[in-house]
Amino acid sequence: MNVKQAKEYIKNSVSLYLKKDEFGDYRVPVVRQRPIFLLGAPGIGKTAIMEQIAQELGIALVAYSMTHHTRQSALGLPFIEKKNYGGKEYPVSEYTMSEIIASVYDTMEESGMKEGILFLDEINCVSETLAPSMLQFLQYKVFGRHAVPEGWVIVTAGNPPEYNKSVREFDVVTMDRLKVLPVEPDYRTWKEYAVERGVHAAVLNFLDLKKDYFYVMEMTTEGRSYVTARGWEDLSEILKLYEEEELEVSESLVEQYVRNPRVVKEFTAYYDLFNKYKKDYRVEEILEGKPSVQAFVRAKEASFDERLSLLGMLLDKIQGEMKDVMEQTAYLTDLRNPLKALKGSVEAGEENLAGILDAQAEGRRKLLYNLKAAGSLSEEDKRKNKRVLRFLEERRKELFLQEYHSGAEAFEAIRGRYNGEVARMKQETRRTGERLHALFSFVEQAFASQGESGNEMLILVTELTVGKASSAFIANFGSEDYRKHNEELMLSERENELQGKIAELGL
Repeated sequence: MNVKQAKEYIKNSVSLYLKKDEFGDYRVPVVRQRPIFLLGAPGIGKTAIMEQIAQELGIALVAYSMTHHTRQSALGLPFIEKKNYGGKEYPVSEYTMSEIIASVYDTMEESGMKEGILFLDEINCVSETLAPSMLQFLQYKVFGRHAVPEGWVIVTAGNPPEYNKSVREFDVVTMDRLKVLPVEPDYRTWKEYAVERGVHAAVLNFLDLKKDYFYVMEMTTEGRSYVTARGWEDLSEILKLYEEEELEVSESLVEQYVRNPRVVKEFTAYYDLFNKYKKDYRVEEILEGKPSVQAFVRAKEASFDERLSLLGMLLDKIQGEMKDVMEQTAYLTDLRNPLKALKGSVEAGEENLAGILDAQAEGRRKLLYNLKAAGSLSEEDKRKNKRVLRFLEERRKELFLQEYHSGAEAFEAIRGRYNGEVARMKQETRRTGERLHALFSFVEQAFASQGESGNEMLILVTELTVGKASSAFIANFGSEDYRKHNEELMLSERENELQGKIAELGL
């Protein structure tokens, strides 16, 4: 299965393990809660999907790599306790709490969340001294004498032996206590995640053209050669910073993240070509609805690879703008609740708006702290909550600097600031919608063949459909161009399907 399928399976399993009966007891007893074992090549996103699952389920996450643990660190250190049996005192060996179990309790204390996922990575690389204890842990969720708290589900992960020399293959007894999920690299699945994360368009365009380069594991005379999803994402981040600082991107930079000489050379050459396309086509002019004649002529005569690169640049730009609009919309929607509470206080005769804003800001800081402590704070939620916090803090400063005659007057000033941001958001939404229309118009005119939509239109509609931000933008604000072409493509698909069936029947 791919990472997306594995994520859904794990998410469903965790939800079922946390299901309770009418008395508040967990329906699946701890001894029957088989830990999940994700078995897959390194760098395909196993840790990332655990973070996403915790965020989506609203539970905590504690993640540990097992490679550095010995029997003592995982089970706790021994100490001598004296106990009385039959009137006689005996020294008895006890163990301190495991570092891993203690981390779970620390997270519960800091975040206030009582349920979560304990994710143990590289579990098949544990030291030989710890291996016997893992069997007890996998079945009973116990390290030494200390159990994982109720409400915490165990998920584990590891690499197959061909990728890691430290791997110790589990025996049948151990495997029989696990749900084993073999996970394979899958570019299409990763791309959905990468678009949402804002991975550099040059990386995505290159991999669209060279899908075989998404994940590479080869043994050469110079050692193992490899390319991973993690490497591409890390390379994307450094490319953005290099561009901000106007630094040259060379093969020596790329090879720090992509450990395959052939892929390094081809990507570096493509990256130079990508920047040339961006300069020649003037992407911003196309999205403003003012493409040059030269852009039309070149696009019509371009090879499919060049067309795909241009379309990728345009999509990257418009999807980034759609994401900004949707994040702004989510922030302003979330901000309504504190403003409603503030309005209610004013109507009740409260004049100390500064104190109320302070309390609201403190509550928002606490929320951010708890989510971060729980390991379940997504980048999207972090930005949204920080925007709300910034608004509250700025309004608090304005109350300090301005003298208002009443709480009602102060609230009207605050509401005016909010309405101003709403107006700017609506303006940005209209602008993004106009730029989306310009994109469709360009694709229609530059790539249409004999009055019909070509492959480029199919790619455009598909990418807008699968993109989380773009699909949300279109669902919320509409797009006549998208609706029209989506219907055309569906009709074309049905027509092809019917023609295929007619051909099968020999009619």
